Amino acid sequence: MSLLIITDFYKHLLNRVEVYVKLGILRTDTVRPEWAGDFGQYPDMFVNLLGRADPSMEFVTYDVESGQYPDDLDEVDAYLITGSKSSVYDDKPWIPPLIAFVQEIAAQDKKIIGICFGHQLVAQALGGKTEKSDKGWGAGLHTHTFTETPAWHDGGDADLNILVSHQDQVVKNATGAKVLASSDFCENAVCQIGDQILTFQGHPEFIPEYSRAIMEFRRELFGEAVYHAGVASLTGEQQGDRVARWVVNFLKA
Repeated sequence: MSLLIITDFYKHLLNRVEVYVKLGILRTDTVRPEWAGDFGQYPDMFVNLLGRADPSMEFVTYDVESGQYPDDLDEVDAYLITGSKSSVYDDKPWIPPLIAFVQEIAAQDKKIIGICFGHQLVAQALGGKTEKSDKGWGAGLHTHTFTETPAWHDGGDADLNILVSHQDQVVKNATGAKVLASSDFCENAVCQIGDQILTFQGHPEFIPEYSRAIMEFRRELFGEAVYHAGVASLTGEQQGDRVARWVVNFLKA
């Protein structure tokens, strides 16, 4: 058997090897008790979402609000930081340790996924800045448009329709971050740092019913214009499963 045939054979075997990912979910908030029965907690939402994209993925949750962290960074292969009603600049005792932990795992070249609060906290931890936006609240279904196609992308439509709920925004990106997608409302909507860190301002784990519950609860805070526009937007296609496939591609690359 020639060397060329042997080489091609082993390349074929390597291409068939499955990459399994054990993901550590850093939980930064608790779903309201009256909603938890219908929607679960935030880690449950991510387990459901990412589990549909890759049933082989394993999950471990760390309740960082309560100071729970892994004993060893290598307990898992990568980390995901959830959304939160908190702001990254809030004076809450659990936030500085989380910022320090993100800096530690970033220094160890562990992969990180940041969602909403997680997106903002990664920026805050790694040389950027998050502030309350003078554009006000974003709620309901927003469209973020990709200006380039990264390797983990599906190569399809450049527009991403994703549920959002935020007033804070990243106003200065983390050192080395590249902005991949944005909108008129949110300039830094999807960001990536090398092959290690990927963050989204939107909530791929939300479903329209949960988004509606938040808008009903925060109606007075949002104001009538934002509330009505947000509720009306829920008839559109939410592409959380598309984002889940991207996240799996990124983690396995």
